[in-house]
Amino acid sequence: MIKLKNVSKYYKNVMGVKHFTALDDVSLEVKSGEIFGLLGPNGSGKTTLLRLMLGLIFPSKGKISVLGKSPRDVRSKMKIGYLPEQPYFYNFLNPVELLSFYGSLFGLRSGELKKRIPGLLDRVGLSRFRKMRVRNFSKGMMQRAGLAVSLINDPDLLFLDEPTLGLDPIGTNEVQNFLRVLNREGKTIFLCSHLLSEVEDSCSRIGVMNKGKLIKAGRLDELLVAKNELSVVMRGIREADKEKLSELARQSGAEIVSVSRKKDSLKDFFVRAISGEK
Repeated sequence: MIKLKNVSKYYKNVMGVKHFTALDDVSLEVKSGEIFGLLGPNGSGKTTLLRLMLGLIFPSKGKISVLGKSPRDVRSKMKIGYLPEQPYFYNFLNPVELLSFYGSLFGLRSGELKKRIPGLLDRVGLSRFRKMRVRNFSKGMMQRAGLAVSLINDPDLLFLDEPTLGLDPIGTNEVQNFLRVLNREGKTIFLCSHLLSEVEDSCSRIGVMNKGKLIKAGRLDELLVAKNELSVVMRGIREADKEKLSELARQSGAEIVSVSRKKDSLKDFFVRAISGEK
C-alpha cells in the first residue's frame, strides 16, 4: 500500500544552500490490511512524512509509492481518506451538509450520499447532532466529524493524524474499537499519535522517528520483548513459597500456566529508542 525508499526532505535558504533537513533517508513499507502506527516527539518529522505521502509536499530525494502510484497522481486520492490533527470545516454547515459537500468532491451522487451519510454519522456517534451547526461543536465532536469525512469516499487507505485528540476516555475507546472494525473490513490504516497506549492497543506494527530519521520499525510483539527476562505465570503456588519458586516449579506440583519472554511497555521502549539506549 505504501512504499518509501531513501526519502529525504530538506529546505534551502535564500542562497539556495541546504540549511534544514526535515527527513533523512527514510525507507518504509506498509502492507495491505495493516494498522501501522508512527511515533515520535515533536519535530521528529512525522508530519513531514505524512504530507509527503499525501502529495502535499514533494521529496528532495528518494521515491514514494502510495496505492501503487506516485502521491502526485490525483487518481490515487479517490481511495485515500485523511484526518488532519486539527480539522477545520465551514462552521455554518451541519454534519449532513458537511459530508454531502465532501462527498460531492469525490463525485458521489446525491442518492448514494443519502444512503451513506446516516450510517457514517451513526458509526462516529454524531447521529443526534446531524442538524447542529459545526460552529457549536466541541473539539471531540469536531474529531468525530473529521473521521466521518475521511470515510465518505469508502477509502482503501486511511491516514489519521491524532484521531482521538480532544476525546474523553469513553470516546477514545469507541474510536479505537471503530478503527479495529474498519481494519477487519479490509482498510489499511496509517496512524500518527502521541498517545502510546492508543498505538499499543490498535497497531500491529510501528515506526519510531527522531530528528528526521526512522530509528525503529517492526512488529510490536517483537520490539517489546525484553531479551534477558522471562515472565512465568504459575497457578497453585503459596505466598510463603515465593523464594523457592524455581524448586517448587519442579517439586511442589504447581501448574505452570505460561512461560514467555517478558515484554516492555511501549512507553519504556519509546523512551529507550529516542534516547539511543539498547
